[in-house]
Amino acid sequence: MRLASLAVVAAIVSLSGIGFAPHARAAADALGEHTGTITFKLSAADLGAGMSWGKGVLTFEGHDYPFRIRGGSGAAIGFSTTHATGTVYNLYRIQDVEGTYWSVQGEATVGAGRGGAVMENNNGIHIKFTSSSSGARLAFSVERLTLRLTPDAKAVVQAKGDAAGNAAAPHQ
Repeated sequence: MRLASLAVVAAIVSLSGIGFAPHARAAADALGEHTGTITFKLSAADLGAGMSWGKGVLTFEGHDYPFRIRGGSGAAIGFSTTHATGTVYNLYRIQDVEGTYWSVQGEATVGAGRGGAVMENNNGIHIKFTSSSSGARLAFSVERLTLRLTPDAKAVVQAKGDAAGNAAAPHQ
């Protein structure tokens, strides 16, 4: 019964047009300094508790860093694919983007839907995004997503670190 009540609230909020995107826009002032942009595609499959997975690209200091996302949620049923774009706040070292992000989200997708959220990790990085989704999914839950840079992105970060170290080293 509780799941049904949450599902009804999520559907009403999402279908009424008030959704979460206005709240995400209003929160931008309090999130900190805009330091990057992000795009990602996320798939979710749920039956009560669910799994999410996907990939994306972070643009930071003029470079693109590919990443993967994995996570889970509760109080959801269905399957959807979400395409999102957003802004990253308070990112000063690329390594700090990695970690587990938390958010509270609602989704009511039947065919197509729109949404948005603000996520935060333990390093103080905030990601505010808007999204469009397709599929059939009803959710109102806490979402936990873990973002990891791909091995290629980590190699670029390592190479940049090595170059900076060599430039700072005294010549003998």
